[in-house]
Amino acid sequence: MCSPAILFFIIFAYLPMPGLYLAFIKFNYSDGIFRSMFVGFDNFRFLVINGDLWRLTVNTILYNLAFIILGNVLQIVVAVLLNELRKKWFKKVAQTFMFLPYFISAVLIGLIAYNFLSYDYGVLNSVLESLGFDPVKTYSNPHIWPFIIVLVYLWQTTGYGSIVYFAAIMGLDNEIIEAAEIDGANAYRRIIHIIIPWLKPTFIILLLFSLGGILKGNFGLFYNLVGASNTMLFPTTDIIETYVFRSLMNNFNFSMGSAVSLYQSVFGFIIVVSCNWFVKKVSPENSLF
Repeated sequence: MCSPAILFFIIFAYLPMPGLYLAFIKFNYSDGIFRSMFVGFDNFRFLVINGDLWRLTVNTILYNLAFIILGNVLQIVVAVLLNELRKKWFKKVAQTFMFLPYFISAVLIGLIAYNFLSYDYGVLNSVLESLGFDPVKTYSNPHIWPFIIVLVYLWQTTGYGSIVYFAAIMGLDNEIIEAAEIDGANAYRRIIHIIIPWLKPTFIILLLFSLGGILKGNFGLFYNLVGASNTMLFPTTDIIETYVFRSLMNNFNFSMGSAVSLYQSVFGFIIVVSCNWFVKKVSPENSLF
């Protein structure tokens, strides 16, 4: 039963690993990967000198921290609120409507955002102009996009992500809740002293998994919301994935893209090991390994 999963990781995770050699060469098509000129860490040095690596790292980490922290908090809140609903039909309807945004294509989300935020034809500027205000140049203002991207991400993923916490709540023994009710605990006390502590192991595990990908941005969301060629928004919206995409598709610089990807993977591995070590010191029963 495990063989399909093992085969998947062998084909897509381990067999491509020799391609990491691209990060240490100046690739050209005529010589191929293993006959191109070896340049060592020159690709990494170039990224550090021109400032791209620092900007990409900061943007990617800050976005993912916002996604992880706000996402998990909202998911816990939604799961707790769903658990407090007493009418089963309303609970199922609410879950269905909250899950729907997760299955909407990022392309469609980008189209909706453009129709709403476009300077010439967007709904937002049409409303502002009808009220006598000046239109907003959203796609040339980099400072408002962090809020837009985080808001769209939370709208799309909160409902679906809450299912894990809701399933964990369903595993809670009802006798504990009933005993608390008999002792006079109201809904607030039950949530704070029983449900939230019960969700702590689940939260820590999901947090560790998320931190492992803290340098892996949501390329589909960023690409469809912002695009890959709007240089005016790069200071606040450019992440590692979009940089690699431009390196490969626009500049055909495979070596630079591979160097960034290798840096991304090594940094993520160090974060996972470090965070797991910290959790193991504080709460050994909740560590991954």
